[in-house]
Amino acid sequence: MAALDAPLRARRSLREEITAILHGAVMAGELAPGEIYSAPSLAERFGVSATPVREAMLDLAKEGLVEVVPNKGFRVVQHTDAELDALMDLRLLLEVPVVRRLAEAGVDPAALDALRPIAAAIEDAVRRRDVIAHVTLDLEFHLGLLALAGNPRLVEIVRSLRQGSRLYGLRTLSDAPGVFAAFHEHAELLDQVAARDADGAESLMRRHIGHVRSDWAGGRKDPAEG
Repeated sequence: MAALDAPLRARRSLREEITAILHGAVMAGELAPGEIYSAPSLAERFGVSATPVREAMLDLAKEGLVEVVPNKGFRVVQHTDAELDALMDLRLLLEVPVVRRLAEAGVDPAALDALRPIAAAIEDAVRRRDVIAHVTLDLEFHLGLLALAGNPRLVEIVRSLRQGSRLYGLRTLSDAPGVFAAFHEHAELLDQVAARDADGAESLMRRHIGHVRSDWAGGRKDPAEG
C-alpha cells in the first residue's frame, strides 16, 4: 500500500486526510475484503498515533465499508458477486438517466467548468498509476456531476452504491484496463452535457459504468483462472 505512505496534505485536518486515504484504499481494493487491519499497524504508515486512524476507520464503519472486530481491529466488508452485480445494475438505473436529464435541461456552464479540474486530475492520477487518487477523484467527480440535478438524497444513494461497487483486488491501475479506456471520458462527458447532447451523454455514461464493471470483475477473478 505504497499510496498510504504519501505525505498528508495540509489543506485538511489530519483525521480528514487519513479518512480520505483509507477510504480510497478500501475502494481501490488495496485494503483487501475480508482482511483485518489494526489501527496501530495502519498508524505506523502515517507516522502518527493510532487515535486518528481508529477514528477514521470508525467513520468508514458508519459507511458500511468496514466492520469492527472486537479486540482485533477492522475487517473490510466482503460482498458476493451477486451483490456486486446488483449494485452495478442500480448504478446504471440511477446515474444514466440523471446524466441524460442534465443534458436535456442544460446546465450552467460555470458549474460544469468547476468539474473540469477534477477530470484533469483523474487523467493525471491514471498516468501516475495512483489507484487511490484515481478512485477518490472519480467519486468526487461523479457525485459532483449528479449534484447538479439538485437532489441531495440521490447523491447520497449513489455514493453508497459506488462505495459498495469498489474495484476489488486491484493493486495498481495496470490491473484495470477499463480505467485506461475510460480516463478521458470524464472531460468528454462534460462536453456532451454542455452541448446538450442527451443521447451522447447517456450512451457515454452507460459505457463508462461498463468499464468499471469489467475492472472489478477482473479484480475478483481467481488468479488460477489465468
